[in-house]
Amino acid sequence: MLLAFKRRLAAAAPPEPAAAHGADLTRVVEDLAQQASALGLEAAEVRGAIEDASQAAQMQGQAVLALAQQLQQVAQAQGDIANETDAALKAVTQVGDAVHGVGQEVGNIVTTLREVSQAAREITQIALQTRLVAFNASVEAKRAGEAGRGFSVVADAVKDLAARVETSSKQIMGTVGQLDTRIGALEREVRRDDAAPLDKQGAVHRALATVGDGVHRILEASGRSRDVCQGLEAQVGSIEGDIRATTGRLAATQERTEKFLRISEHLIEAVAECGVRTPDTPFVEAAQQAAAQIAQLLEEALRAGAVTPAELFDEDYRPIEGSAPQQHMTRFVALAERLFPAVQERMLGVSEKIVFCIAVDRNGYIPCHNQKYNQPQRAGDIVWNTANCRNRRIFNDRTGLASARNQRPFLLQTYRRDMGGGKFVILKEAAAPITVAGRHWGGLRLAFKF
Repeated sequence: MLLAFKRRLAAAAPPEPAAAHGADLTRVVEDLAQQASALGLEAAEVRGAIEDASQAAQMQGQAVLALAQQLQQVAQAQGDIANETDAALKAVTQVGDAVHGVGQEVGNIVTTLREVSQAAREITQIALQTRLVAFNASVEAKRAGEAGRGFSVVADAVKDLAARVETSSKQIMGTVGQLDTRIGALEREVRRDDAAPLDKQGAVHRALATVGDGVHRILEASGRSRDVCQGLEAQVGSIEGDIRATTGRLAATQERTEKFLRISEHLIEAVAECGVRTPDTPFVEAAQQAAAQIAQLLEEALRAGAVTPAELFDEDYRPIEGSAPQQHMTRFVALAERLFPAVQERMLGVSEKIVFCIAVDRNGYIPCHNQKYNQPQRAGDIVWNTANCRNRRIFNDRTGLASARNQRPFLLQTYRRDMGGGKFVILKEAAAPITVAGRHWGGLRLAFKF
């Protein structure tokens, strides 16, 4: 694409252009560069918005999926409730039958007690008659004088025994009467007449009927709830499918905006390679200069034995425990922290538009950031850490990895930088490769504002 663009520029220029024509061509190219830059800005904004929408849709999809799972659990729980309430209804019926059986037994007990009471009355009558007979016998024995003395003693004993029997019989009758009253009341409470209305049933059966009605209502309510949950589950499943489709369309749209963004970047690079100076040219030159200085410092460190090739090209990124966002250590971090700041901090003074200048290895790892973003992390404060602790981190996103692995003289990109806490800023970035002893180490990333 770049070669074709250059050919069109060459074909548009006459063999011996006049100064005026050259100035016009320069203005056209500069205008093209501005338009390409504006296109890149808009494409980056749109891409960021689509990315946000895609992430939001994914989160919504996950939330809907979780809701569907919860609805399934609720429906299952409602089914369990229905089973339990159905069992409870059966238990209430069994209790009612059992109580009815108890009522029948209580009725039999009442009948038996009445028979006992009747027997006690008869015993009382017999005892009364025995007392009268004994009294008469005692009178006749006294009339008989000495001859009836022994009989008189027996008559008195029989009279006393009859009196005690009478007293005991009356006590039995009183106790049985009390039992008859109480058991009769119990019998009325537990009585069930299947032919009588509910208000005519005993209190126990009325209570059991109330419990049964309540359990039945719970059973009906759980059934309705289960039906509602199943309906909601179907609707949620449909919504989840729609969200998946939307996420897919957003991903496809994001790929298209990515193409627009790349076209704008290629146009900017083509203009820069044509030799026409644009507003981006100073930043490209600054990135190339800084990359050369970093490469020279690393080569000198290699020659001096301050670092070995294995250490300098170390890719064993060891996670730093407790860091959030995740940070890593490598064997060249200490060297980078000693050598890089002098170059990186000086480049910040080239223009007030420059946001950062960092050297990264070919995998997007940043051993040492600008001092402003090189702060120690605060435990538990991921938002602050995201914005202020960008060192010792791997940025292998589209922009970061492209800059890290670029081996052309320079690379221009437009992207949206995440500053943490939902804050983003649109930046341009000029990248130049860092080559050490003939081996590609990484890249110099210089980001600047529009």
